[in-house]
Formats: sequence, structure tokens, C-alpha cells
Amino acid sequence: MREQVRMLLRTVAQAAEAAALRASAPYRALRGLQIKPAARLRIAPEDIRTADPTVAEEIYNGFFSFDGKIVNARGRSPFLLDSPCPAWRRSLTGFSWLRHLDASEMRIAGENARALVGEFIELEPLGFGDPASESAVVARRMLSFLAHSPLLLDGAEPEFYEGFMAALTRTAKLLSQALSRGRALACDRLLCAVALLEFSICADADAQTQSRATTLFLRELERQILPDGGHISRNPKITLEFLLDLLPLRQLFAARGRRPPKALLSAIDRMIPFLRLLQHGEGSLALFNGMKATTAGKLATIFMHEAPGGPPLDSPQSGYRRMEAHDALVLVDVGGPPPEDFSGGAHAGALAFEFSLGAERVVVNCGSPAVHYEAARAAARLTAAHSTLIIDDQCSSKIAPGAHRRKRGLIVDGPRDIRVERRHARSGQVLEASHDGYAGRFGLIHNRALALTNDGRKLIGEDRLSEASAGFGERVAPRAFALRFHLHPGVRAEQAEGAKVRLTLPSGVVLLFEASRFLPVIEESIFFAAPEGPRKTVQIVVSGPPSAGIRLRWTFRRTDHFEGEAGQGPVSAP
Repeated sequence: MREQVRMLLRTVAQAAEAAALRASAPYRALRGLQIKPAARLRIAPEDIRTADPTVAEEIYNGFFSFDGKIVNARGRSPFLLDSPCPAWRRSLTGFSWLRHLDASEMRIAGENARALVGEFIELEPLGFGDPASESAVVARRMLSFLAHSPLLLDGAEPEFYEGFMAALTRTAKLLSQALSRGRALACDRLLCAVALLEFSICADADAQTQSRATTLFLRELERQILPDGGHISRNPKITLEFLLDLLPLRQLFAARGRRPPKALLSAIDRMIPFLRLLQHGEGSLALFNGMKATTAGKLATIFMHEAPGGPPLDSPQSGYRRMEAHDALVLVDVGGPPPEDFSGGAHAGALAFEFSLGAERVVVNCGSPAVHYEAARAAARLTAAHSTLIIDDQCSSKIAPGAHRRKRGLIVDGPRDIRVERRHARSGQVLEASHDGYAGRFGLIHNRALALTNDGRKLIGEDRLSEASAGFGERVAPRAFALRFHLHPGVRAEQAEGAKVRLTLPSGVVLLFEASRFLPVIEESIFFAAPEGPRKTVQIVVSGPPSAGIRLRWTFRRTDHFEGEAGQGPVSAP
């Protein structure tokens, strides 16, 4: 018996060791990677993010505005001030704002930039728990210093030059340690690898260091960028931000006379069409899984690099689908929660959709607010903030509460069996999908069918609850369901006779919404993703008692006159 126990313990230990080796595989390339002092920079990458020269004047006058907080330094170093919030400190010490000084025509912009960077360098090393020492902030600081090194070093005194190069070396060592010792969060590792690789190229590190940094970067790139071009977190904003770093990296290889790795080229070629898939007619990206207000300048910069061709209709790994006919567009989330380590910003929006006509958005999700709206960010992740079905006001995915320190904010459970099928009928296209996010609690499967007619004038939906198969454990009898259709703030909604809701778009286009069996009502909602901040809006809500087998049909019908009935028509053949 004792021998059996010893064998069992040995087997468990071997399995644990193998798991540890697999987990650390991407970082073993850093063992023995010696970051030698950088004597000079041979090249600087381009910062392709849009810049605002007026910000440079604000900084010169001592005003530092980040993440909704404005601080007047009043002649003191901003790095010694009490930060109004951690996000402000991260933005300050990430130095992305150097691009505004670089774009300024003020003669003193370079001197101002050098003075501020010099003040920060003198503060190092940073204290424990300082947001400035977080791996993602360290990586962003490295990328900013490299990109704007011409501004900082042009006309600099030898003492500043030496101090700046020493700071780059220290930063590179911090990145190496964060990656090799597992200090970097999973969602930050690719950014750290990009920054370390750029340093090795710009500082002309030895061939072995460059090779190892490249290997580390490619492994993390393969891990985080999915075959369809989306990021493993399923957040379109993260895909967008990484493209703004990967495109300069590609140019950096070329400028050094080196062929960019095929995996880097392939990733960029997949990521740009992925963003096109999620783009509405007016240019913004759909509000899924942490997407905030779209910055038009960033998208314009990205799409300058795209190959000819229209957007794809499916992103099977990321879990999104696109339906379009004439000027009508429907974007649908048909994916499950991302891996737990990457789920800190993911939303519980299974089978949520957005609907637009031309440049006017009609049905939206609430979106994710700016980082300084902490409470609102949590609310925006809930199923109720999405245009989908919810049961008993419970989310389709379980988000770990704040009391759970190690997994706080992560999605620890959610839909696992998600099925989706696209087909074409004579009069339009149909998308059918289902998820089991409510199977364990209520024994119900949510099925959703969306049909868009060929002329784009009618969107027909059917939401159905079916009984889940056995094996989900103890179940609770649900009390109520709610179908929510959050409307864009530009849409005016009013109750109309015949249990309809009349929607008027800013252009004057009129849509009629109606639902079967239950009366649609208009309730308050909030749109988090407006550039100017959260805005009040409304939502259409259809609610009632749920039961297995219930079918809920609804229609958005474009009309030139407020009259007549909106024919339902079978969803299978719109």
C-alpha cells in the first residue's frame, strides 16, 4: 500500500513538473539572456499613433491630463505628485504623451521632453506597488523612449545621453526579468516581448540576444493572436492597439535591412481584416468584450496598411459573425469566454448583436467606459448591458467578485457549448446560434436566429429557450426572462399603437419594432462608449416568464410610413 502511495505521489510530482515546464516554455529562451549596456541607438521606430500638438502646450504649462483626470503640477515634477488614480500614474509614466511633444512646433518641445524624462530617470528605482513598475507600463515606456529618442537626444548634453542609455538598459532588464520569472501578467507578455525585441534591434544587441528576443516574441505572438486575426482576449480594442505596435516593428525590421519574420507579417495580414469585420458603416467598431469608443485616427492609420478586398464575414476562433445586405449590417457575438488569464476585460454578452443602417447605428451594446469609470466598467460587463436575452438578471458568464483576490474580475465560468450555423435562403441570409450559459443554473439553452432580408429592410429575430440535457446538476426554476435591445443615443424611440415601438434615426429613417406574445416597453439605458463619456439612452425590453420551448419572435422593419403590420415570416426563410 505504501509503495502504491509513493508511486502515486511520484506520478503527481512528475505531472506537476511537466506542467510547469510547459507553462514556462515561452520564457526559457530568456535564461542566460544577458542585457548588455546599450552604448547607442542605431535606429528609432516610428510612433504611428495620432498626436495632438496642443497637448504639448498644456504639458509645457504644467497641466497633465490623462484618463479623465487633470493635474496642475504648479512647477513641481509631476512624477513626485500624488496621483489622482492609478490609471493616471500609468499614463504619466508610460510616456505615450511624448508623441504630442514630438508633433509640436514649439522650439522648446525637445527641451521640455528631456527635462521631464530626466526627472523620471532620476527617480529610479521605483517603489514596490508603484503602477509605474507594472510590466505593461514598463513596456510602454520602453516603446515610447525608443520611438521618440530623436526628440530626446537631438542636442542633448553627454550626461543626459549616458543617463538615457543607462535607463533603456535598466528597462530592458526589467522586461527580461518580468518575462523569465513570470512576473508579467498573461495579457501583458506580448507587449513586453515587443518592447524587448525593439530594444534589441534599436540598440544593436548581439546576434544571440536578438535571436532569443525574436523567438520569445514569436512564441507569444502565436499564443495570443488567433488564426482569424483576433486577440485571444476577444477584445477588438486590444487587437487594434497591438497593430499600432506591430506595424512599426515590421517597418523596423525592414529599415535594418532584415526580412520581418513570416509570423509577424501573417499576423498583421490577419488582424486588419478582423477589425474590418467588426466595423460599422460610420467607422466605429462593434462594442463587444471591452471595446470602448473608437478613435477614428487609429483606425484610419491601421487601414492605410490593409490589402484590397472587403471584410470577412466570419471569425471562427474569435467568435464573431457579420451579416450585411445593402446598407443594413448585423454584427453578432457567437463566442464563449476567453481563457481565464485573458478574461479580465471580457463581457458576459453571449449571442449579443449590433445593428446599423448605413452610417447610423440602431441597436448597440452599452460598450466599455473609460478606465477611470471603475464601477461603470464592472456594470458594462454584465449580460444586462448587452442586446441579448437574460434570465433572472443573471449573467450568462460568471465573473469572479472583488472579494476573490486571486481571480478578481476574471470570468471563471460561462458558455462552453456554443453552436453557430450560417445559411442562405431565397429571400435573405440566416444565422442560427445557441449557448449553454444558463444550462447549469436553470437547465435552459438559449437559441437565437437572426434573418436579414436581401433588400436590407427587415431584420427578423427569434429567441428560443430549450431544455438542456441531463448532467448539469441541481437546477433552479427561473422566474423571468428579458430580451434587451439597447438603442444608440441618436435613435428616438416611442411607443406606438398595436404593441409596436417606433424608432426614428437622425436622418429621418423610421423603423418599426414589434414582438410576438409579450408587449415591448421602453426603459432607460446608458451608452458608455461615447467619445465624450457615458450618455443616457433607452432600450426596448421584452420580458415574461421563461419556460422550455418558448419562442419569442421580433422584427425591426424599415418603413416609409407608420402604418400596416410588420409581417413576421418564418425565420428559416425570410
